[in-house]
Amino acid sequence: MKIHHFPISLLALGMLLWMVACKVEPKLKPLNLMKYGVPLTILAPDSAVVKKRDMIVQQDITIQGPDGFDLQLYVSNASTTDPKALKDSLLAQVKRQPYFSKLIAIEDQGFIFENKVDSAAVFYDFRYVIIRAGKEYQFQGGLLGNFTIEQATRMYEAATSAK
Repeated sequence: MKIHHFPISLLALGMLLWMVACKVEPKLKPLNLMKYGVPLTILAPDSAVVKKRDMIVQQDITIQGPDGFDLQLYVSNASTTDPKALKDSLLAQVKRQPYFSKLIAIEDQGFIFENKVDSAAVFYDFRYVIIRAGKEYQFQGGLLGNFTIEQATRMYEAATSAK
């Protein structure tokens, strides 16, 4: 009996291409930020690295993980008790930026938006706010990130998971 290796090789190549095309992002798991002085738990990659910087008027928490996960969280004394008003203020700031292009999604406490430098350089970011116990928590993409819509949406969903 003669075995034909070509169909088996073709099948193996097809399976390999399928696995690469269907790359699965790491699952997000609860990450308690209390040991960084932040009484919130958010969803983040299991391998996330958290860094904290204390600034004069706010804390800067960076949560980084694989596949472009780069979440920035600023914590400061609340400037208002109304999260929608804070979100509206941030939205006005974002709209004044020179590369702001359009809103992708908007909710009471946050939004996702597009920045367009030119037709080849389109990036996405978000803002999400929580006000609790006299503190305001402002989430956004990392400062040096040029995020795809998928990355920005994933981080936005991580921010909205905050409890």
